[in-house]
Amino acid sequence: QVQLVESGGGLVQTGGSLRLSCAASGRYFGSYAMAWFRQVPGNEREFVAAVSWSGYSSHYADSVKGRFTISRDNAKNTLYLQMNGLKPEDTAVYSCAATGRGFTIPTVTRRSEYDYWGQGTQVTVSS
Repeated sequence: QVQLVESGGGLVQTGGSLRLSCAASGRYFGSYAMAWFRQVPGNEREFVAAVSWSGYSSHYADSVKGRFTISRDNAKNTLYLQMNGLKPEDTAVYSCAATGRGFTIPTVTRRSEYDYWGQGTQVTVSS
């Protein structure tokens, strides 16, 4: 069982930066592949980025590639998402998720692969 709590969201201007954190409690955090998803009201939850249990492999949605960086610190049981060059279309609720099913592409982009989810943190980018 893993519990996930996101933080770091807020209001930022276009072109600004934010760093999201996802603190995990429970055992075996280092054995889970982790991801960030985002959701706008009325839309389905959208894949943003994923990272393998070791942190050595990662995968990004085309819409954020080159602007966002996913990373993890297994010693601190924490997942991060560094977001640079933010755009109004990045406005959403961002949630972290964990899966014990490994890290394969494109499987890690599917919501159904994830067993545990956080409540989310709001990111708003003003134009």
